[in-house]
Amino acid sequence: MATVGKNILDNLTTGMYSDSKVIYREYIQNACDQIDLAMKMGILVPDEGCVDIFIDDKKRYISIRDNATGVKHELFAADLGDIANSNKEIGKNKGFRGIGRLCGLAYCKTLKFTTSYKGEKVKSSMICDAQLMRKMLYENVKYTLDEIWDTIVSFEEEPEQADEHYFEVELFNINPENTDLLNKSLIREYLSFVAPVPYSANFIFSEKIYAHAKKLDYHIDEYSIRVNGAEIFKEYTTRLKDVSGSKTKTYDEISSIYLHDFTDKSGNLIAWMWIGLSRFEKQIPKVNQMRGIRLRSANIQIGGDDALQELFKESRGNYYFVGEVFAVDDGLIPNSQRDYFNENESRVVFEDLLSAYFSSELHTIYYTANNIKNAFKRQEEYLGKVQEYKKKSENHGFVDSEEKKKLQFEIDKSKDEAEKARKTIQKYLNIAQADEKASEDEKVPLASVYRNIDKKFNAEQLTEKASSTTIPNAEQEDNGKKYVTTGMSKLSRSERKLVTKILTIITSNAPKDVAETIIEKIKEEMR
Repeated sequence: MATVGKNILDNLTTGMYSDSKVIYREYIQNACDQIDLAMKMGILVPDEGCVDIFIDDKKRYISIRDNATGVKHELFAADLGDIANSNKEIGKNKGFRGIGRLCGLAYCKTLKFTTSYKGEKVKSSMICDAQLMRKMLYENVKYTLDEIWDTIVSFEEEPEQADEHYFEVELFNINPENTDLLNKSLIREYLSFVAPVPYSANFIFSEKIYAHAKKLDYHIDEYSIRVNGAEIFKEYTTRLKDVSGSKTKTYDEISSIYLHDFTDKSGNLIAWMWIGLSRFEKQIPKVNQMRGIRLRSANIQIGGDDALQELFKESRGNYYFVGEVFAVDDGLIPNSQRDYFNENESRVVFEDLLSAYFSSELHTIYYTANNIKNAFKRQEEYLGKVQEYKKKSENHGFVDSEEKKKLQFEIDKSKDEAEKARKTIQKYLNIAQADEKASEDEKVPLASVYRNIDKKFNAEQLTEKASSTTIPNAEQEDNGKKYVTTGMSKLSRSERKLVTKILTIITSNAPKDVAETIIEKIKEEMR
C-alpha cells in the first residue's frame, strides 16, 4: 500500500499559486457551480443566486458566502474531508478537481467551512488549523497526508432554520505577508476582470456581445458577486487613458468592437472573441486595467492579461487591444493553476486557430493603423513646411539664400511624400466606403479603424488643402534678397556677414523652435 506523504498537501496549498488573490477566484467558482445546481433543483430562481464577500481589514478576516444548495449534513464530513476527490464533471463544472477549497490554508491561521442544506435544521462546520498545518509541513518529520489532515481538522454542528441554504468560507487571522487580500479596492479591481460577472453599464458594446453569444447559442455565465455590499462588474469602458505627470487623460477611444468565431475543419465552434477598435495610437498603458485580450472559460478568466500573448506575431501586439476570447470546446480544460489549458489535442487546435488569426489579422490591424496615421502626418508635415516658408518669407526670417533653397528642397521632397500618402489614404477610404454598404457579417475591422483616424485628422479637409497648396519658388523670390540681417542697418557689411554665419550655425545645430527663438532675440538686439 502506497503512502501519501505530507508534501502533496504542501503542493496543494502553499505551493499551488503565485498570487494570493486567486483564493477569491477558487471559492467563487465553487460557489457558482452550486448556484447553477440550485437553479436546476428549483432552490433558486433566475437572478436570485449571489456570492457575498466580506472583508474586515482590522480583524484580518474574510468571508465568502453563497446562497446556493449547501451540503447535506450526512454528506458534509465526507465531501469536505476528501481531498482531490470531487463529484463534479470535467467540461461541465467550473471546478472539478476537489482541491480549490484547500487554497485558503496557505494564507490564514484558521480556515472554516460552514453550510446548511435547505430543509435541514442543522448547520455543519469544518475547522482547519492552517497555522498548525504549515508547522507540521515544515517539521523534519515524515508525516503522512492523513496524519496531518486528521490533526488539523475538526467538525462542529449547530441548530439552523430549516429554510436556510448556504455555504460559507471564512479565513481568520490573514497572514501578515498576505495583507493584499484585505485591500477591498484591490480585490474589487481584481475580481472585475477575473470573476464571472456582467459588463459595466458604462460599456456600450455589451449588448452587441450578448447578441453575438445568443446567435452562437452560447450562454455567458454571469453571477451577482458583491464585495462588502458593492456589486462587481467587468469594468470595460470606451476610454483609453494615459498618465501625464499627476494627471490621467484620455488619449484614444474605442468606437466599435469586432467579433470573430474560431471553428475547426469540421465547422465546430472552438472559441469566439470580441476586440475593441480604436485609432491604435500606441500600446495601451498599464493604467488601463482592461488592456490585453483576456482568455475566459465559463466566463472566468484563465491566467492574467497576458495568457494569449505568445500567440501574437509580436508579443507586444497583445497590448494594442482590449477584448476577450471565450473558450467553447469542452476539451479545453483549465489546468490546476487555472493559468492556461491542459496539453491535449483540443488545445493544439485552439492555439493553431488563434495564432493564425492573431499573427495575420490582428497584427495587420495595428500596423495598418500606424501606416494610415503616418500618411495623414506626411500631409500635415507638407503643409507645415509650406507655412514655415511663407512665414519666414513675409517676416524676413531667412538667414540667407542657402537656407531658403534648403527649405524649398524640403518642401519639394515633402510634397512627393504627401502625394504617396494621399494614395494610401484613398486606398483605405475606399475600403471604409465599401464597408458602409456591406452586411454586418461582411464588415472588416480596418474600415472602422480608418474612420476613427479620419475623425482625428479630418481627412477630406486635409487632403484637399494639401492638394491645393501653392509651392513657393525660392529662386524667383530671391530677387529682393531680404534676410534676417536686412534690418540691421547699424551693422557694417562685414558685421552682417559675421552675424549671418552665426545664425547659420544656430539653425544648423539647434532644434528648430530653439533656433527661431534665439534668432528673434538677435534680431531685436541688432535693430
